[in-house]
Amino acid sequence: GPAVMLTDSLSGGGLQVPPIKGPAAESLLKKMHPGSSAANPIDVLATGGVEQMEAAIECVDKELDFIDGMCIIFGSPGLSSVESIYSLIDEKMKSCKKPIYPILPSVINAREEINSFLAKGRINFPDEVVFAEALVKERKSRIYPDNAHDFDDSVTEKLRKLFQEFPEGYLAPEQVQQLLDTAGISRIPEKVVTSFEEAVSTALSFGFPVVMKVVGPIHKTDVGGVLLNLSNYEEVEDAFDTLMGIPEATGVLIQPMLRGRELFVGASREGSFGHVVMIGLGGIFIEVLKDVQSGLAPLGEEEVRDMIGNLKGKKLLEGVRGQAGIDIAKWIQLIRAVSNLVTAVPEIAEMDLNPVMGLSDRVVAVDARIRIEKM
Repeated sequence: GPAVMLTDSLSGGGLQVPPIKGPAAESLLKKMHPGSSAANPIDVLATGGVEQMEAAIECVDKELDFIDGMCIIFGSPGLSSVESIYSLIDEKMKSCKKPIYPILPSVINAREEINSFLAKGRINFPDEVVFAEALVKERKSRIYPDNAHDFDDSVTEKLRKLFQEFPEGYLAPEQVQQLLDTAGISRIPEKVVTSFEEAVSTALSFGFPVVMKVVGPIHKTDVGGVLLNLSNYEEVEDAFDTLMGIPEATGVLIQPMLRGRELFVGASREGSFGHVVMIGLGGIFIEVLKDVQSGLAPLGEEEVRDMIGNLKGKKLLEGVRGQAGIDIAKWIQLIRAVSNLVTAVPEIAEMDLNPVMGLSDRVVAVDARIRIEKM
């Protein structure tokens, strides 16, 4: 059947599918229907329901240290709904330490249930042999050195101490600055002001032109809260009045106006997989062309270099038609610093540095947003 075909394909490709025996197998069989198997592949039988499937998943996740992940094949002849089983798989994909690969082959008989499963942000591998071949190919792809996380203990300790002081939700600009500075993430100079006099003195200290952004609303651009290329005293005055007039505004953030190549670096926590770090060129490249590369934190230098090399717009980073390229080494440094930060502070649910500005001699974060979700 499908489970045997999957096992044969995985084993034939060099992946181990070890037998399950001893007390764990005996304990699992007591929770299953007569005729079930716990040998690997585990067979819960067609009559098995949520209770039996959950017992099998929990056993693999918590009791079998020699197994690194699980494939779950569950189809339907169309005689009854499999919604409850697919909901269980969705929940276990969120809570289990080990990755779960759902193989749901009944794309006709269980179309509605599969569509509902996919709508939750899940993925389906409908063919067990094709999935096994893909997993084998991925396993044989380049293996990066295991030296990705290189924060020393003192930096991690400082980050953890800072985090303890922060509430859940989106951090204030000053809190974001503290995290970025401690993590060694280069950023553009900036200051939050609450009075017109402060705005003018800050703009003069940075030198014109400057950028002014509203503080308070999360999505600044959507409310007209980002004003660029302000070149004199009068424009700063008008901009301050405009931004402070936006609902929920609590202040104005001022930065020097910097011109360079727009880049993007982000990270999000994806359940048991940890953090996914995403990079790309900004503007049209991310919005329209979806030119993004991603990797699981922590990221080593070689992996980051490969991610950059796989971007469609990579030639622009080297400089074209008289435009200067960016300092690739500095961008690699910044990406790895983001990777190290989310590894040290796993409670960071989302992190966006957008834009990051790339120049020939430096790469700096211009706008940053971090959301904390305590675990």
